[in-house]
Amino acid sequence: MPPAGKHPVIVDIGRACLGICARAPRLVEHHHGANPQKYFPACNGCSGPSGIFVDRKRTNLPNATGLVDICVRLIGQWLSERLGQQFVIENRAGAGSNIATEFVVKAPPDGYTLLLVSPVNAWNTAIYDNLKFNSISDIAPVASIIRTPGVMEVTSSLPTKTVPEFIAYAKANPGKIMMATGGPGGGGQHVYGELFKVMTGVDLVTVHYCGAGPALPELMSGRVQVMFDPVASSIGYIRAGKLRALGVTTATRALPDIPPIGDFVPGYEASGWDGIGAPARTAPRYHLNSQQGTPADFGKFIGEYIEKWGKVIRACSDRLPERWSAGAGV
Repeated sequence: MPPAGKHPVIVDIGRACLGICARAPRLVEHHHGANPQKYFPACNGCSGPSGIFVDRKRTNLPNATGLVDICVRLIGQWLSERLGQQFVIENRAGAGSNIATEFVVKAPPDGYTLLLVSPVNAWNTAIYDNLKFNSISDIAPVASIIRTPGVMEVTSSLPTKTVPEFIAYAKANPGKIMMATGGPGGGGQHVYGELFKVMTGVDLVTVHYCGAGPALPELMSGRVQVMFDPVASSIGYIRAGKLRALGVTTATRALPDIPPIGDFVPGYEASGWDGIGAPARTAPRYHLNSQQGTPADFGKFIGEYIEKWGKVIRACSDRLPERWSAGAGV
């Protein structure tokens, strides 16, 4: 058991994200036999681990803001009951996750402080040129806990129903289609769209909003025409006919009737993910039950992800906001 008075600290990267909230329903269902829809009726299309277990001496899980905060609190509560000790949830928002990451990097490698590792950490290696840490060598991978598919969706008034039709329409109307994002560099909406632009050669005007929440109503109203968004946050609008899904960003079907974008743009693949990281040199005493491989597998995945998206970010740096390309913030 931990020393008296010492509690595990749950540190997040301080970002809002709707797409990974399906992690907790999977865990709640696995551990409690509960119906995840009771807790998160909007969640759909995500595939997570069957469970994750942490050794008594290593009792930290990360969390994030918004719905993800709720999810991790459910996990933390279950672990507290199982391990007989309190979990402290600590949000450290700011600087595109760098504040929280640096905090964990500098924390003692005793297993009491973990980090929610996400694509933002990988993107920041290319976005920032003045980081005070190395995302690969300073954070030890512990476990991958979720993969989240995205969806390419358009406003219902746009006369395109497939990815090929959209590409043809965009090439016939260069610079006239506006692509919404949840902010420069801070979410998949931006980089997934940039990858699509690089691979197809279409000229889309990027419009940044302060999060996906404000962007979705603008997309439904037709003020912007296309967006790449997590399936979980858009599925309700798609099913209601307020948005039209053209393709999913993953290599396989995440929605039964929506083909992968890669079927029409060979090589296109993008997905969100989240996992657990610890300060470097933390003793590997975690016992995990994950469908997504070992800590070494997770580390290899992160390295490949950094390499892939670094190329995308550098390829489009000439048309990105100065504050992104200069590494001044996200």
